[in-house]
Amino acid sequence: MSDHPAASVDFGFRRVERGAKAALVRGVFDSVAARYDLMNDLMSLGIHRVWKQIFISDLQPTAGHVLLDLAGGTGDISFGWLRRGGGPVLLSDINYAMLSIGRDRALDRGLGAEVSLLVADAETLPLPDRCVDRVSIAFGLRNCTDKAAVLREARRVLKPGGRFLCLEFSRLRVYALGPVYDAWSFGVLPRLGQMVAGDAESYRYLAESIRTFPAQQELATMMQEAGLDRVKVRNLSGGIAAIHSGWRL
Repeated sequence: MSDHPAASVDFGFRRVERGAKAALVRGVFDSVAARYDLMNDLMSLGIHRVWKQIFISDLQPTAGHVLLDLAGGTGDISFGWLRRGGGPVLLSDINYAMLSIGRDRALDRGLGAEVSLLVADAETLPLPDRCVDRVSIAFGLRNCTDKAAVLREARRVLKPGGRFLCLEFSRLRVYALGPVYDAWSFGVLPRLGQMVAGDAESYRYLAESIRTFPAQQELATMMQEAGLDRVKVRNLSGGIAAIHSGWRL
């Protein structure tokens, strides 16, 4: 693998300058922040709520453990962790508009004391080594410019014996459903985005970003290359989504 990062990266099906992607992604999420949960409902027909509950169970919330929730945005994973008895949460996102929704939801739920907020780039976390017990990222890794850097940072901030988990749209394993899935993603979804949010382009990008995200085994290999051990993949709904997990040993 080359030590020199490519000058251009994917932004959906487009190639853009590496330094431009973060601002483009920020624009997408500034646009959809107020309707983020609706966006996920549209993209997954509501099944993302079930996937998140499975994901939170796999995190194994424990009172003495600290969770770093990367790209945590509106706080679904953080709040689920706390509801199941997990310890303090560091809710982090690069996008202030998303994180402000998570902040307001935490205050509405009376969770201000358990949730700390961090506006930060997951590729360069302003945190010390070995400071958290769990790192989660749900539907956020595919929007990062340097995914390998995010994985390295996740391992760096984990304590020995800590665990990283990623929930993300992945590669469909039931191939007969491919035409239907493509028709939904590229035909119906952008139209719905225009109807409910006045923004077809952001929804088109989000559908495209799923197709350019590494497939299950490729992401597992990237995690191993970042130094994570005992890497496992759990497909959900025939591979429409997947949970990847690994440990810092």
